[in-house]
Amino acid sequence: MVNNAGLALVGPAEAAPEDEWDRMLAVNVEGLLHVTRAALPHLVGAAADSPRRVADLVTISSTAGRVARAGQAVYSLTKSGVNAFSESLRQELQPKRVRVGVVGPGTVATELSTHLRPGIREAVAGQLGDMELLRPEDVADAVVYMVTRERRVAVNEMLVRAGEQTW
Repeated sequence: MVNNAGLALVGPAEAAPEDEWDRMLAVNVEGLLHVTRAALPHLVGAAADSPRRVADLVTISSTAGRVARAGQAVYSLTKSGVNAFSESLRQELQPKRVRVGVVGPGTVATELSTHLRPGIREAVAGQLGDMELLRPEDVADAVVYMVTRERRVAVNEMLVRAGEQTW
């Protein structure tokens, strides 16, 4: 299973509308919790019944879960929480042969920036300049690598950044 829902509404904290924070918490944290909770019995069953005798739960986090930056306070909070939640699950589920991994991509060319307020969107684009961003398939490749390892191997965390990304 891959948890890949996320919302990144960035900008200065003192000017951020409270509903943006609420939306990020709802999607990035609450959504992840509810989906994961519903999937856990199925993952444990799959690990027991699978010919490989392992199942995988991979969550897409962000480099923001490791490197907090100005203007990303709540987004970083949510992604740091995702990382901590995943590590705790990893420890709980390891005896049941459910591997738990986190892929933390840097900036990816997706629709995420279309959710930003005017002004913020342009500021983010200015920060990125002409950087060649990751593509969604780069993140998918990381997930495939993680879940195709032999049962004896657990790749629990992977950061995947654009070649020019410094954060």
